Amino acid sequence: MILGVGVGALLHGFVPQDWITTHLGAGQWWTVPLLVLIGIPLYSNATGIIPIMETLIQKGVPVGTTLAFSMSVVAASFPEFVLLKQVMEWRLLWMLWVILLVSFTLVGWVFNAY
Repeated sequence: MILGVGVGALLHGFVPQDWITTHLGAGQWWTVPLLVLIGIPLYSNATGIIPIMETLIQKGVPVGTTLAFSMSVVAASFPEFVLLKQVMEWRLLWMLWVILLVSFTLVGWVFNAY
């Protein structure tokens, strides 16, 4: 949780709002899959990602993009896949990863559309 608050504080204090609005703001379809891919190597629980989500929304990132990012951080992290590898074969693990990526991206796009 401390790391999540720290990242949220860094985003809030050091990344200009104009930069975030320009590069991650509404109207750019590629931001949702990009943040989903960025979120996968990270690992956090739901409590740790909340400060980061709050900062992203305050800086102008659309809710769907932020939601897709948070889902990828919490539900599709590398440590979880390492654990799942012990009980699943590579093909099934790869299919699960692709399904999660597509699902998170679609949810982000749907929420951004509204």
